[in-house]
Amino acid sequence: QVQVVESGGGWVQPGGSLRLSCAASGSISSIKAMAWYRQAPGSGSARELVAHITTAGSASYGDSVKGRFTISRDNAWSTTYLQMNRVKPEDAAIYYCNAVAGSSWSPTDYWGQGTQVIVSL
Repeated sequence: QVQVVESGGGWVQPGGSLRLSCAASGSISSIKAMAWYRQAPGSGSARELVAHITTAGSASYGDSVKGRFTISRDNAWSTTYLQMNRVKPEDAAIYYCNAVAGSSWSPTDYWGQGTQVIVSL
């Protein structure tokens, strides 16, 4: 079992920066990958993948955030970060941390409760 808790959300002006954190606990040694997803409040659409990082440190990003957001983690996998730069109004959403952990042949997804990012002047 892995637990993840997001923090760092809040208000940011367009063009500004914000850093989100995801604290993992439990069986963190079984983590295979971490990711950030987002979903606009009240939206019925599926969560959008924002960024993903593997145990090897390989990172990938959604097209809408490439070049602006950076995902990183500490070596112990205890904390994963999402650095958000040049924030746009369309980045406003609830951001969810995701951990993929457990056995390699049947990993499990773990989700946090989300942290909201509000973008306005």
